[in-house]
Amino acid sequence: MDKASIDREARRQMEILVSNTEEVVSEEEFLDKIRRSLEEERPLRVKLGLDPSAPDIHLGHAVVLRKLRQFQDLGHTVICLIGDFTGRVGDPSGVSETRRQLTEEEVQENARTYREQIFKILDPDKTVMDFNSRWLGTMDFGDVIDLASHITVARMLERNDFAQRHATDRAIFVHEFFYPLMQGYDSVALEADVELGGTDQKFNLIMARTIQRAYDVEPEIAMLMPIIEGTDGVRKMSKSLDNYVGVTEAPEEMFGKIMSLPDELICRYFRLLTDRAADDIDRLEAQLKDGDINPRDAKEDLGITLVSDYWDEESARRAAEAFRSVFSGGGLPEDMPVLECSALVDEEGSAWIVAMVAEAGFASSNSEARRLVTQGAVSIDGEKIEDPKARVIPSPGAVLRVGRRRFCRLG
Repeated sequence: MDKASIDREARRQMEILVSNTEEVVSEEEFLDKIRRSLEEERPLRVKLGLDPSAPDIHLGHAVVLRKLRQFQDLGHTVICLIGDFTGRVGDPSGVSETRRQLTEEEVQENARTYREQIFKILDPDKTVMDFNSRWLGTMDFGDVIDLASHITVARMLERNDFAQRHATDRAIFVHEFFYPLMQGYDSVALEADVELGGTDQKFNLIMARTIQRAYDVEPEIAMLMPIIEGTDGVRKMSKSLDNYVGVTEAPEEMFGKIMSLPDELICRYFRLLTDRAADDIDRLEAQLKDGDINPRDAKEDLGITLVSDYWDEESARRAAEAFRSVFSGGGLPEDMPVLECSALVDEEGSAWIVAMVAEAGFASSNSEARRLVTQGAVSIDGEKIEDPKARVIPSPGAVLRVGRRRFCRLG
């Protein structure tokens, strides 16, 4: 490839990779790295650190993972780094208290779950999985002192979360300072050319560039991706806030959650979470603004697109039909699971409603089931049950409903 061809290809890749990012530090350096990777026929090494403290992948994570897939499609090497060592400390970003340290067993189980889920988006044949215990776990105390000697306490206190805790006399433990240092050293060990993260990771990614320079490694490009709002339309998508759409959720559940989105998020989700052409999304945005298209129809299109991406087109079609049947036609899903209640009933034939909700799989624990009952989200054959102490006599064929989208028949 001649110099002119290399320059054209570098600019083409740059345009693709910079699209839908919040910030790239720096674009000039990035273009130079792409050019050199083409000249040397050496793919860029693109890093994403995964701290395995909350391993359920949802569409919020998918924003970053989809960008990684673009790197893969352009021939670059993606390194998903499981933070099995840094996970023992926990990322202090955005928290006001010291995080609980994970046990080795918790870290390994969460890491396993991550590995299973990221390949819903990434190509497993083009993904390198690594663990930072491979180098962090072998460092001696002299190595740790050397690492810490490159960064001042004043620099650490530039982080908003640390600064706020320091200003209000809330504890900051020394081991928490080591998280950004360790994450930065990961980039040294991997010789990373690019690192991706959300905008809340900017301090950590810029710190990595500083540490790489200290170890005579060319600084990586920091690529900051948008943080997408959850189904409430306001807060960051998070499982703890119950405003998430999981990439492994059942098609009907995924589709239903997309249909519950505020209208303002339709085009944002299309831009960040689908392969829909930018011109088509611009056109849709104008149509929605002018009232030329019903937002419900646009959300159905979005729901079918996303379910098809994570499952398949047939699953998406069935999910859309089930949604229309329940919420447009006033009916019930045709294929509902059956909850066998025989093991739940007492001598008088009654069963605790909380146990029924949990046993049906509509809550992960009795405490979560109690919350759902108290919130008025639980009904049997249309009759709400709001007393978490209630016992009911299960009638075979009756429909237990939790929220808007979860149903089962009693057996």
